[in-house]
Amino acid sequence: MAKRLVIATAAMGIEALVAKEVRALGYECTVEDGKVYIDCEMEDIPRLNMWLRTADRIKLVVAEFKATTFEQLFDRVKALPWSELMPWDANYIVNGRSVKSKLFSIRDCQKITEKAIVSHMQAAYNKGDEWLPKTGASFPVEVALLKDIATLTIDTSGEALHKRGYREFHSAAPLKETMAAAMIMLSNWKPDMPFYDVFTGSGTIAIEAALIGRNIAPGISREFVSQEWKCIPKQAWTNAIKEANEKAEWDKPLKIYASDADPEMVKLAKKNAELAEVRDAINVSLRDAADFKPKEDFGVIMGNPPYGERLEDEREVRQLYRRLGNAYKEYPYYSVYMITSYAEFEKAYGLPATKRRKLYNGNIEVQFYQYYGLRRKRPQS
Repeated sequence: MAKRLVIATAAMGIEALVAKEVRALGYECTVEDGKVYIDCEMEDIPRLNMWLRTADRIKLVVAEFKATTFEQLFDRVKALPWSELMPWDANYIVNGRSVKSKLFSIRDCQKITEKAIVSHMQAAYNKGDEWLPKTGASFPVEVALLKDIATLTIDTSGEALHKRGYREFHSAAPLKETMAAAMIMLSNWKPDMPFYDVFTGSGTIAIEAALIGRNIAPGISREFVSQEWKCIPKQAWTNAIKEANEKAEWDKPLKIYASDADPEMVKLAKKNAELAEVRDAINVSLRDAADFKPKEDFGVIMGNPPYGERLEDEREVRQLYRRLGNAYKEYPYYSVYMITSYAEFEKAYGLPATKRRKLYNGNIEVQFYQYYGLRRKRPQS
């Protein structure tokens, strides 16, 4: 089969994690800001959607070319092989973006692109001037211009990949599932280690840990827009679903503990864990994050604590961070990972982080503070 180029989009700061996942699936890729270019075949698109935990979307690249006039844009778009990808009744919608380009009017770029696609489809299907019915499968097209380079893509995911299908209910300020997975992958946690999600909220971090620990594909419980496309063989989707089911270790025992000081959040976390089918893997309890008394002598503590965005909350948040530092220093063999936008976190916590990494929780710039626990001595043989 002919090779295709797809883009896995990602939040700034975690592109390398996406690339690591892509390579683990057996594909070659290159990394740019906010995206990972992947060489694959159409039959591989189901696997990428099914397994990538930290990517936002999988987009099929139709073409990339320079365009500085609307005439150039129209001619190049019309010449692309749309009819090889989309049927006559394709329900396509053109979205647009433009950054530092001569063609800066997004609305005009969208109109020109749609007009060119219509012209191509009418000629390819011998329909004369007949308008496209748009009653078939959905094809979300995007024309994105950056420094006069136009990239034409079709989104194969539909809803963003962080929407795993298990979180019907969420807290007021939820952490994206993709970011939670990234935090876990950036930690030193292994599935045989105890894992504590101490600000569980809607349960996202604990649930993502359970999915990773049991090798459950993040897309196993959801649908994708490209499942209806004829250009991707149905057998490819059947194979991807079969692989996901065969590789999942549904009954693997894990030591994952989720807690929250809010009883409503505890109920929420339990409900979402049930929807994710990992409720048996997570011990959910009502507990203050600083009231930490683990049974095991080593493990991982992770949390998405309040950020103190409002001035009236800052004092309370600072006191909370101080309590966390005082509590967790009693367990030197635990590694601690916290994500927050609060700039004075280390000072309030009482200890400089071993390592910190800039990430983005939605549109909020945050720091991922990493405190590595002491290594345990191996027993003498």
